[in-house]
Amino acid sequence: MNGRLRASAPVLLALLLSLSLLLLPFPLTGTATAAGKPTVTLSTAQAGTGASLTVSGGGWRPRTLLMLLICGQATPARGVIGGTNSCANADGRAVTTDGEGRFTRALPVAEPPVPCPCVVHVATATGTKTQTDVVFEVAGHAVEPLPAEPSTGRLAILTDTRLEGSSGLLTWFGAPPSRTLVLTVGNLGTTTVKDPVFQVGTAHGVFAPQWDERQWRGTIAPGGKARVKLPVELSAGAHGDYTVSLKYGGKVLAEQPWGVGRPWGVTLFWILLCLVVPAAVFRIGMAVVDRVRPRTRQGRRRTPRAHRLGRHGPDRHGRDRHGPEGQGPDGYGAEDPSPVPASTSATLPWFTPDTSPATAGRLSAPHDDHPTSPRLPAGREPSE
Repeated sequence: MNGRLRASAPVLLALLLSLSLLLLPFPLTGTATAAGKPTVTLSTAQAGTGASLTVSGGGWRPRTLLMLLICGQATPARGVIGGTNSCANADGRAVTTDGEGRFTRALPVAEPPVPCPCVVHVATATGTKTQTDVVFEVAGHAVEPLPAEPSTGRLAILTDTRLEGSSGLLTWFGAPPSRTLVLTVGNLGTTTVKDPVFQVGTAHGVFAPQWDERQWRGTIAPGGKARVKLPVELSAGAHGDYTVSLKYGGKVLAEQPWGVGRPWGVTLFWILLCLVVPAAVFRIGMAVVDRVRPRTRQGRRRTPRAHRLGRHGPDRHGRDRHGPEGQGPDGYGAEDPSPVPASTSATLPWFTPDTSPATAGRLSAPHDDHPTSPRLPAGREPSE
């Protein structure tokens, strides 16, 4: 038994080693691809205006929108000096990478607004800024040397940029959102940089950024570095996805995405306004209607006849104390100004005529109720 185990041990070890060698190249290849820089290839390196070239690329983020432009006064080393203002923006194209970060797109050849040297500029339109430039020659277009770099020093970003700060309560009601752009820059030139002037741009979506100058007070010696803080502010009521860009010496140094929340306080204000205004108009309308409602000559509203009857009641003979409107109880005269109170039997319906308190005791003068009193025949009246 032990001999069999000893004989099978080398075989098992060889199988495990072969499996590890087969599986090892796959993660290494994937890691190299993910860590590598995005690539761009052109179908041709030179073409004239009106022609078309095919731009292909790989190693980009999956499902990412890219912009393809032909730009002048640019090299892969210095980038596009004038930014997108040096590119043929009207003839640019957009493309979305596939699930593996690759793309292929036809791009028409157009002359940029500035002289060459020219490049095909490929950059992400949303999210983290990533760009690549490839040398391209536009046949027949003017070529001029690039402008010399400023002798005041050359600044570069040494650390990742970030936005510090938070929104307050007023921002929830439409106040301008504000942040502080924080980054560390280094002087790669040979001269000292004093009080450099940066350009901070804010762009909403795929629109071009709007640039504002921000001066930083300080001095950066050659080979030195400094921590820079620049204020950034948007317009009132701004919300959505924004991109904050930093430019120095005509070159974009860094870009930082900024997601701004919606000012829900403004929405709540309009909802309350739509509820309060109709309620106020209704109250005012009801007050006007109540004031202009018609009234009687004495300034009182007319009361129903049944209400008047219940108020004064019939007379002692059961007749209405009020005749037709404007007449007395007999129908001829005016209403009696001193009405007689109604009898208890009329106002108390639970008493019958036989048990009415009016017949229980008489308050008249004494008279004879003797049964022997002679009674007169019906129809005859006693003589005086």
